[in-house]
Order: sequence, then C-alpha cells, then structure tokens
Amino acid sequence: MARVIPQLIDGEWQTSHSRELIEVTDPATQEVLALAPKATADEIEAAIASAKRAFLAWREVPVPERARLMLRYQHLLKEHHDELAEILAGETGKTFADAKGDVWRGIEVAEHAANICSLMMGETVENVAREIDTASYIQPLGVCVGITPFNFPAMIPLWMFPLAIACGNSFILKPSEQDPLTPNRLAELFLEAGAPKGVLQVLHGGREVVDALLVHEDIRAISFVGSVPVGQHIYRTGTQHLKRVQAFAGAKNHMVIMPDAPKDQVISNLLGASCGAAGQRCMAISVAVFVGESKAWIDELAAQIAELKPGYWNDASAAYGPLISQQAKQRVLRLIAEGKAEGAECLVDGSQCTVPGYPNGNWLGPTLFRGVTTKMGLYREEIFGPVLVCMEVDTLEEAIELVNASPYGNGTSIFTRSGGAARHYQHAVEVGQVGINVPIPVPLPFFSFTGWKGSFYGDLHAYGKQAVRFYTETKTVTSRWFDDTPVSGPNMTIQLK
Repeated sequence: MARVIPQLIDGEWQTSHSRELIEVTDPATQEVLALAPKATADEIEAAIASAKRAFLAWREVPVPERARLMLRYQHLLKEHHDELAEILAGETGKTFADAKGDVWRGIEVAEHAANICSLMMGETVENVAREIDTASYIQPLGVCVGITPFNFPAMIPLWMFPLAIACGNSFILKPSEQDPLTPNRLAELFLEAGAPKGVLQVLHGGREVVDALLVHEDIRAISFVGSVPVGQHIYRTGTQHLKRVQAFAGAKNHMVIMPDAPKDQVISNLLGASCGAAGQRCMAISVAVFVGESKAWIDELAAQIAELKPGYWNDASAAYGPLISQQAKQRVLRLIAEGKAEGAECLVDGSQCTVPGYPNGNWLGPTLFRGVTTKMGLYREEIFGPVLVCMEVDTLEEAIELVNASPYGNGTSIFTRSGGAARHYQHAVEVGQVGINVPIPVPLPFFSFTGWKGSFYGDLHAYGKQAVRFYTETKTVTSRWFDDTPVSGPNMTIQLK
C-alpha cells in the first residue's frame, strides 16, 4: 500500500489522524504514488495556533537575518533542483525540461526574497508641520495562508511563502491534493535551511480544509491561484471575514498576429504557448487572432501542430505530458465535442491520442480549431488542455475589440514588426500582462504579476466603478524586437541594433 504523506505542524512532520485519504497518482500510468490526508479540525487548529505563536517571535527577528535564511534556502533549492524536478514530473506528468522550468521560476522568487531588506524600508519626511516629523514603517500582518493549484506545484508555493516569511509573517501552505509531494519536499528543504519552528506549516486536504482556513479569526491574509469559481468563493468568503485576499483566477489568453510578423517565429511560438505543459497553464495561449493576410498561415500552423507528440516525463522527444487527471481529460474532450457540434472546423483532432507503452495515461493530442465564434463554449470557457482556437479579423482595432470584450484579463501578446502597432496594442488592450513578440509574458518576481477583470480578485474589486479609486491597476509589458527589423510608428523610425 502507498505511504500516507505527513503534514508539517508545529515544526514536526506528523502523520494525520484522518481516515479520509486522497490518492496521488501518476497521470501517465494511474499508479498510486502516495496518499494525502484530509487534515482534521484538530490538526488545522494546531497548525494555526503554532503559526500564531511563531509569528510573535519571528516578527522580532532582524530583517537581515530573515534575508540570510532565504539565501540559505535558495542555495538548497539550487542544489536539489533536478531532484525536485523529478518528483514534480512524476506526480504532474510534465516533461523533465518543463518540470525544471517550474522549479527554476520558483527559485527566482526565493532569490528575490533574499533582497527583502530594501523592500521593507518605509518613508520619512521632516517638518510635515512645524517641528513635527513623520515616519512610516512596513510591518508584517501575522498568519498568512497560501492555497495553490496542481499545475505548478513548485513555482506557485514559492511565489508565496518565501516572500511572506521574509517580510516577518508566518505561513500555512495548503497545496493541491493532486500533487502534494513537491510542496512537501520544498518544506523539508526550508527546514533544512534553518527555518524556525512553526514559521511554515503544511496542511493537506480539499475544500473543507480551505473553508476552515478562510473563516478562522487568526488568519490575516490569503493568497490563491486557481479556477474562477474557486477564486470567487475564496475572495467572497475571505473578505466577508475581513481578511486580505488576492485570488488569481482563470484566463483566456489571446495572441494577435499581424501580417508583418515573421511567420516562422509566430508558428513556433504558438506551438509551445498553446500546447506546452499540455495547455495546463493560466498563461497559455488558447486563442490565436489572425489579422488580415496572416490568416493564410493557419494551414501551415495546423501541419506543424499535428507533429507534436505527448509522452512520458523522461522521454526527451515528448512535446508535453498527460493531463493531470481523467476528470480533466473528460472536460477537455467535452469542449472539443461541443466545438464540433457548434460548427467549428477541427483542423487537427487529438481526441483519440495514445502513447505506446502507457495505455492508461490521460493523453490528449494537440487540437486546432478554425471558424470559432465568441458564442461557442470553446471560446467562452478556459479549456486548460492542448487546444488552440483560431479566429480571423481584418484589422488591429477589431482584434483589440475582441480581446477587450473577453471577461478575462490575465495575459495577451502581439506579434508585429511595427512599433506603432505594438505601442497602440499595449496601451489599448484591457489585459494585465502584455507581450510584444513574446508569447507568454510572465514577468520576473521583481515586477508585478498582474491580472485584470475576471482573472484577479483582490483589493481593486472592493470598489465600484463610481467609487473613489484608491489604487491604480498595473500593466506589465514584456517585449523583444527582431534584430534587423526597422521599428516604425507615429513620428518615429528606429533601426534597432
């Protein structure tokens, strides 16, 4: 029988007393890798109480000492990088290269947390009134909670607890029950780096555990990444109980392709951005918007996407791995079938995909649709699979109108050689992260990771459109230009070197 993984409570790895266990399976074979417990009410209370006690001591630790903990931690993460990637690949099905990228993006956040000293500095002004000086201080909140999804079990936990703890908070991590082995190993290394007792707790389970954390009076702040319905539930419940909440939710990311863009680079980038990680990324490109004559490239895109093959995580030739579960696969198959029934043209159909040697895997081949409309489920729903839909418009303005009409606003990109078109798009589009000739514009940790509209629920949503706005939204733009291409726009012509 598979082992029951422990929970980290009060500085010790403890076996849960829960009789409810969740199978953690290899999505390529259905082999049960481990059993995750559903934390009991007593275990949740014990973790929160320990985190509360730890906070009172940890907040008094000098900021440079907290930074040194993060320096030791990022060093250990780098030493164990490939080990972490192998654990991650085994429980998510990601290819080894993709798994290593997942771990590395998390390490970058731990590195950033080691710079916490300058980020914790406040502000001072002398003589704000006669003989009166004012100073502001940045201080920690208390016990914080992170609720993380299955698709990035290293990167997303590392988005959360290193920065929260470096700022002087204590932290309770509730990772996805579908792949908890990687988060447990991250926590083991954090203890090895010298983390004090109780500063980090790890609880396992499903919705019941999350709901208990959302309403507990000793929890001060909650971070979440996941689907729209769950994000809305966490935001509503947490704020109703007067907690700070940031909930990153779903997406429907568009790539706009202008006729002047380099065709080969566009197609190459679309392949990875749509099918990488089996499309199970909140930043995946799931809609390609072809402007004007660029629509002639769709047939070539179809020919190349059909060549992508999924495979087991240690298969170096595999483009991506299986979906996380049978339920996830059935949901994508439903959307593919509905798209066909609604009249979309399926140019490449991966519904019947098989991988030799792995008959029980949650495989889905690359799938490409043309003739999709905004009324179809293929367009309205976040697919979260290796499925790309193609839409065609005549002008850039039509493309912007299409993107802005979407209820989501997580990421988008435009491929063009025109500086004017790029400048106009990044300014006019109502999306939080914009790539210019970059397919997936995920910023490094020292930039804001932003979502707009239905892709994010946080402080900005606490104010109606008619209310006074105390915050502004951040738009993060990541761009690259082609080395030998003139970039032109209104009143400018620049030859980039």
